[in-house]
Amino acid sequence: QVQLSESGGGLVQAGGSLRLSCAASERTFGVYAMGWFRQAPGKEREFVAAISQYGHDSPFADSVKGRFGISRDYENKVFLEMHSLKPEDTDVYYCAADRNGNGGRFSHEYHYWGQGTQVTVSS
Repeated sequence: QVQLSESGGGLVQAGGSLRLSCAASERTFGVYAMGWFRQAPGKEREFVAAISQYGHDSPFADSVKGRFGISRDYENKVFLEMHSLKPEDTDVYYCAADRNGNGGRFSHEYHYWGQGTQVTVSS
């Protein structure tokens, strides 16, 4: 069982940047594809970005394309770089691991989830 822990959330002004990190509990996490999702209270969890097992594919949601980046270090961390943040980016952000190595856009494709980190963007 892989345990995931997010960090790096916080309060930022519109136009600012944040870098979220997700640490996995095991170094073999390199076999997993990783994804970032976000969720506001009362809303469905929304796909943000993913990175495949070997980093060849990294899809992004249209709402963040060109502003967010995703990377991984192949030890035990994956990162979400967020720039030009908007108030509508305010959400709890979750990282997730797909043991099949695909990194898709749907939450049901992922097997392990972190507890989430709050990102708040003020206008």
